[in-house]
Amino acid sequence: MEWINQFPAFLLIFVRVLAFFTTMPIFAYRNVPNTFKIGLAVFMAFTMMFTVDVPELAINAEFFLLVIKEALVGLLVGLVASMLIYAVQVAGMFIDILMGFLVANVIDPQTGAQSPLTGGFLYAFTMLFLLAVDGHHLLLDGVYYSYEFVPLEQLFLPFGNGSIAYFALTTFTTMFIIAFQMAFPIIGCLFLVDVALGMMSRAVPQMNVFVVGLPLKIFLGLPLLAIMLPGFFSLVSYTFEEAGTAMRTLLELFGGA
Repeated sequence: MEWINQFPAFLLIFVRVLAFFTTMPIFAYRNVPNTFKIGLAVFMAFTMMFTVDVPELAINAEFFLLVIKEALVGLLVGLVASMLIYAVQVAGMFIDILMGFLVANVIDPQTGAQSPLTGGFLYAFTMLFLLAVDGHHLLLDGVYYSYEFVPLEQLFLPFGNGSIAYFALTTFTTMFIIAFQMAFPIIGCLFLVDVALGMMSRAVPQMNVFVVGLPLKIFLGLPLLAIMLPGFFSLVSYTFEEAGTAMRTLLELFGGA
């Protein structure tokens, strides 16, 4: 009955993997059935039992602390990856503010909350691109290699370390920088359109700028969005690299490196 001695370690692996799936891009979608997430987490945890150094653990008070620690590791590392990819949604919001689409929001199937129209459009392309470049496999690799940095028997996470707070602030800042880089070509062009409309309103006061400006910016913004897509995908690739680096850095900080 050797497997009974390894069952507590299996539960810990299962908790971390399931927590990853709760916040990780693609797997965290609300329209992905929970039974699928749980079944995939059980399968991955069972597979990883034979590849990870599994200590023999007793179910006692420390074990419940280990369960909380495993859940926090999975949730926070998956959240860091999702946060950087949400830069696409923020870029879409910046674009919608100038194009006038911000008055019409759509429901994001992942979060169930309202999201910008252009942001949802670009985010759908981002998820398809993530699948096309096998980014979901890289995320699963991150789940597996997380045990090299944060082993099962580690009891506490060093939240008192100032490096973790600095890392969180840096990651949040990086998200907005990437979002601004994605939206800047369209924002810059539409800003010039606003300047031209302002000059026209001074030259022809009888013209209603609000009536003319909204369809004009949509008419110019949509072709600009199509022209921007090749450069957008290069920034998305950079975002995926940053997300992988952020996950690794956070795991190193959790491991006390």
